[in-house]
Amino acid sequence: MMKKKTLILADDHVLVAQGIKNILSEDYEILCCVENGRDLVQKAKELKPDVIVSDISMPMLNGIEAMSKLREYGVESKVVLLTMHPEVKYAIRALDAGASGYVLKHSATDELLTAIKTALSGRTFITSLLAADVMEAYKKGASSDNMDPLAQLSPRQLEVLQLLSEGKTAKEVARIMNISSRTVEFHKYKMIEILKLKNGRELLKFALDNGLGDALPRVD
Repeated sequence: MMKKKTLILADDHVLVAQGIKNILSEDYEILCCVENGRDLVQKAKELKPDVIVSDISMPMLNGIEAMSKLREYGVESKVVLLTMHPEVKYAIRALDAGASGYVLKHSATDELLTAIKTALSGRTFITSLLAADVMEAYKKGASSDNMDPLAQLSPRQLEVLQLLSEGKTAKEVARIMNISSRTVEFHKYKMIEILKLKNGRELLKFALDNGLGDALPRVD
């Protein structure tokens, strides 16, 4: 009997995670389920699964930034990202960061197994609802750099911004990231400057409008 491929599941909604686990457990060895992006990075570094199935909107570190961190650490697991909202700019952000699959949660029952198999074969799967629009956007020269406002910020700045947008104080962010409060405030100042905003309130609004913090990516 062929050994099952290993998988880590990341989703902060317990019922959703259980549903996805039920879909996958027959075909894959699920090593663990985690509920935030920082735990995902830690467990993936430790366990090195064949594939990671991760929500995008998660506390502490979103799925796309967690994936980028794993690439920095040399973790080569294939990553299939899940999301609630069908926006092309989020798909492009995910693909540019190295995702091998992009699946809408409401299509997971039909598409997730296919997406994982496609990823493990070295190809890329885009949910059928978005595939044509994503390909059209790439033909027109789209990239996360010119479609996604968050692309103006560094990975470190994005980490700080996500934690601030979840309501954490500068001291709490400093403790979580193992940096000084002064460094947190410096990052905050630089982000306001880069994004041409007026103050911290506008910075938090920008974060929520672009899918960080407690808010899911908005569809206006």
